[in-house]
Amino acid sequence: MLVPDPKTLRQLLTRYATLQIAQAERPSPVAARELEDITYTLCVMTGTTGVREAVTRADTLLARGRAGADGRTADPDGRCLTV
Repeated sequence: MLVPDPKTLRQLLTRYATLQIAQAERPSPVAARELEDITYTLCVMTGTTGVREAVTRADTLLARGRAGADGRTADPDGRCLTV
């Protein structure tokens, strides 16, 4: 399985959370569409079919990256490098 870029995953998770809060406070068609797009992207990047599973998988991938458990390390730009 391809491992998504950790920096991109963090950005998507942050944007997802921000949009969830915005929609809860003041629903907007524009934010709803962007939330739909972010949700789809998270699912594709994590190889999942639901947003809850995608968020869980993203968290797991990011935790592995910090621990170095997957045999890869991140360079200063956040790209994965095989060790």
